[in-house]
Amino acid sequence: QSLTIHCFQGCDASVLLDSSGSIISEKRSNPNRNSARGFEVIDEIKAVMEKECPHTVSCADIMALAARDSTVLTGGPSWEVPLGRRDARGASLSGSNNNIPAPNNTFQTILTKFKLQGLDIVDLVALSGSHTIGNARCTSFRQRLYNQSGNGQPDNTLDQSYASQLRRNCPRSGGDQNLFFLDFVSPIKFDNSYFKNLLANKGLLNSDQVLFTKNGESRELVKTYAYNQELFFLQFAKSMIKMGNISPLTGHRGEIRQNCRKINA
Repeated sequence: QSLTIHCFQGCDASVLLDSSGSIISEKRSNPNRNSARGFEVIDEIKAVMEKECPHTVSCADIMALAARDSTVLTGGPSWEVPLGRRDARGASLSGSNNNIPAPNNTFQTILTKFKLQGLDIVDLVALSGSHTIGNARCTSFRQRLYNQSGNGQPDNTLDQSYASQLRRNCPRSGGDQNLFFLDFVSPIKFDNSYFKNLLANKGLLNSDQVLFTKNGESRELVKTYAYNQELFFLQFAKSMIKMGNISPLTGHRGEIRQNCRKINA
């Protein structure tokens, strides 16, 4: 997911900037707050790169490479990452709040947000498969457990035994930051069990489960990837390259940051 957060704003490492001066960090946006993490890993990589070949490798490229390498290290596909992005000299909190799909968005809203970035329904379903790894906070799916449609009823597209397990650590109030695996079957392995979970009504986020319940075309894609991991891997790699090409800064635009958390002086 880190690349979605990184690239829906343009793949320009704006998400890595801390607040300072006129910059209001995107880390504070609703999709990112207490959710986007691992920034210290990027800091470590950047420090090594600056030592070896200073002012050469952008934070934006480091993020794109880290997304690929973490996929490979957890058992997923590899792909050739196009390089040459430069880093933004600013951030957009409102852009981050508005452009990045939210867990409670409707299927149509999510698809529209992808289409605005030049991504289609195939990209949407394949890239959602990155939820085979990682966690979500209780606050991201609580409404599904207690009050899905404002009628005090849980979401009927959520498997009931799974829902009661989730309720143990995600109460009606409190525990907002409690973490849950997005894919409880194989949470640290990059595979297609995310899609198998959707077939069993065990997608954690509303934005996961709607891929199976709200649209015929995306439902067929979910089934395809659930039955054919190889096809999922192939499409995931293609869609990651496509997403990595969302309006990058090149040429003389932007800069190559020395420290990923702040713009060059």
